[in-house]
Amino acid sequence: MNIKINKLIRYLIIISFAFLFFSCDSKRVYEENKEIKDGMWNYLEKISFDNITINDTLSTYNIYINLRNSIDYRYRNIYFFIDIKLPDNNITRDTVECVIADEKGKWLGKGIGKIKDCQILFLRNMRFPNSGSYKFTFEQGMRDDVLEGITDVGLRIEKTK
Repeated sequence: MNIKINKLIRYLIIISFAFLFFSCDSKRVYEENKEIKDGMWNYLEKISFDNITINDTLSTYNIYINLRNSIDYRYRNIYFFIDIKLPDNNITRDTVECVIADEKGKWLGKGIGKIKDCQILFLRNMRFPNSGSYKFTFEQGMRDDVLEGITDVGLRIEKTK
């Protein structure tokens, strides 16, 4: 009986270490997602990701937009205006189109049921020009004053290898 318990404990420890090893996300520098109340995004509401500290200006980074939408979203794409405030208070602005459904209306995101998750590459192999605190601000750039069906917007920054 004691031998079976020891084997079970060893097995659980191995499984736990394997889970920790495979669930580590060593490339991630920053990731945060913000919920849009009731899936109704007013064009006046900006979504900000503040105090993103970057110390390594020699490495390159990939920056992703995390997007969650319901299948009730009326479009196959979404436009964003994205402002990046640098540590020296300069601001750059990009207009970004994210395609989230194909021409036939099939959602490109993952998920079962009414909610789909997409991770869209925004900037590839980017070098941050200064070390310090960055701020990313998202505005929806669609023609609807209130955009229905976008439930979460997020930002992910990861180091490239």
